[in-house]
This record gives sequence, structure tokens and C-alpha cells, in this order.
Amino acid sequence: MAEKDISKAVISRLPRYYRYLGELMEDGVERISSNELSLKMKVTASQIRQDLNNFGGFGQQGYGYNVKYLYTEIAKILGIDRQHNLIIIGAGNLGQAIANYANFEKRGFVIKGMFDINPRLIGLVVRGIEIRGVDDLDHFIVENNVQMAALTIPKTKAPEIADRLVKAGIKAIWNFAHVDLVVPDDVVVENVHLSESLMRLSYRVCSLQDQQKEKEENKKA
Repeated sequence: MAEKDISKAVISRLPRYYRYLGELMEDGVERISSNELSLKMKVTASQIRQDLNNFGGFGQQGYGYNVKYLYTEIAKILGIDRQHNLIIIGAGNLGQAIANYANFEKRGFVIKGMFDINPRLIGLVVRGIEIRGVDDLDHFIVENNVQMAALTIPKTKAPEIADRLVKAGIKAIWNFAHVDLVVPDDVVVENVHLSESLMRLSYRVCSLQDQQKEKEENKKA
């Protein structure tokens, strides 16, 4: 089934399935039912079955799911059973933090290069990767068969750099810049707005606090 037929909500849950199944494998669990998996996922067993049925089901009635097999199949669905070459544009604190996160490589994301315009950063080495200037960005992408780029640069520079990335052949952009990028339909953008995520967290904690306050006031009434 084509990806366009699968809802974004289902796709967003797949990495969680993958993570929990990985933990189960580490604990030596060989099979698990949808009911047992639902306790870890905090979603209903019915939802889990519906999600996985989008891709063929994978379970057996009365047996449940083979943990290793399901883990492998979800990796294929997510495309992390293959290697993705990645570059990071912006070698400041966030860019270096991404480069230093070794688990990306375990998921098939290989950081091939880092780029910046700051002369104080150019030439420094982060986890064996030398920070380069952006002058040879386009050539580097082609020579190293890079498909993905992480943008950790100011929003004023992001559109210009995104255009260069697209023209050089980049097909996926992990966008940490606080700006919506305009790209062709065959280029995928995943926006990560840290401030928006923090604001959503603020809303949730304030809502809980307000509910608790209301309960306490009702008890006093």
C-alpha cells in the first residue's frame, strides 16, 4: 500500500512501536500480544491491530506477534533497514549535538559532513567529521551521494540554503529553522520547531494544574 494511503497518525506511531519492540528484544521477549503491547504503548489493542493491518498485520490469532520479526518488518517500513547519507548545515550547539548522537548511525543515518559559514568553526572536527565551509556544499552532496540534510541555521538563511540543497539533489530536509520551507513536491521536509513543542508542553502542564486547582476548589465548596 502506498504511503499516501496511510494516515500521518499511524506513521507517527511506528517509531514508538520500533523502540518498544527493541526494548522487548533486549529483555529476551520472543512474542507479545496486542493487549500486552498496548500497555507499553498507551494505546488500545484494537488501535495497534488497525495500525499494523495497514501493512499486512504480522500477527497470528492465539499467538500474537513475533517480536524480532515485527521489529524487522517495521524497520523495513520506516526505511531504516538501509543506509541514509546525511549532512548537517549549521555546526553550532544544536548541529554538534546531532552529530554527537551515536544512535543515529544504529538506525542507518550516516553523517557524511557538517557545514557552517563561521570561520571559527570551519576546520574543527566533531566525532571525526571536519566542519567545512558552504562553498563546496553542492559538490560534496553529489560526490558523497547525500540524500538528507539537517538544517540547524537561522531562519533568515534557511530558504536560500534549502534551494541549494534541492538543486544539488537532496530529497529530504530535517528542518530545525523556525521557518516553513517551500520545496518541490518530490522533496520531503520534516519540521522540528523546538519552541512550539515547548509551548505545547506548557499548555499541557497548565491544563493539568488548572484541573487540579478546580478539583481542590470543588472539594472546599
